[in-house]
Amino acid sequence: MTALDTAALRDAAREPAAERDQDRRAEIYRNAARIFHRKGYHATSINDIAAAVGLTKAGLYYYIKGKQDLLFAIMGFAMDQLDEQVIEPARRVQDPQARLETIVARHARLITQDSSALTILVNELEGLLPDDRADIIGRQRDYVDFIADTLAALRDEGKVIGLDPTVGAFSLVGMILWISRWYRADGRLDGDEVVAEVTRMAISAVLNRGDHSNAGDLETG
Repeated sequence: MTALDTAALRDAAREPAAERDQDRRAEIYRNAARIFHRKGYHATSINDIAAAVGLTKAGLYYYIKGKQDLLFAIMGFAMDQLDEQVIEPARRVQDPQARLETIVARHARLITQDSSALTILVNELEGLLPDDRADIIGRQRDYVDFIADTLAALRDEGKVIGLDPTVGAFSLVGMILWISRWYRADGRLDGDEVVAEVTRMAISAVLNRGDHSNAGDLETG
């Protein structure tokens, strides 16, 4: 066996461990986000988080440097989810109206599935170090700009009149994020129904009358 063969086997053996570490970190981020969402960042201790994920305090520090580092990691994780499940799929949609429906429906879907990490993107920014806060705000602004560009494209097609695209984009994001304040998984409407209702309302709010007959019928999976 050559040295290259030995190195390849060693790298292959490492991969499962690396994947386990990645899965464990994701579990820590989700649980910590739920606690931050429920108790607030400043009221949450490292011991609270360690207990929630079945680790000692020392064991938790294997995965994180500290609470502030964890907050930034969670927000980065939330933005990654937004990129992968909302922004990238929407970029592949050429028609501006269908793209806007995709954005709203997929973002609303994320909120109904697990809102904690996405919610603290707004509520706990002050807990970050200045450079980290600038990084997250920059990624948030890129998302708002993407929505604004979509609204501007609809305006150019004559489907939106009298709406500033940036104001419209911030308003849509605010409406979607507010779902986390009132949605309950055991409530009268299930997640699919909420996504459909929110999408229909959002599209109806920005499009001229008569241009939104299919809003809410988009496939959101």
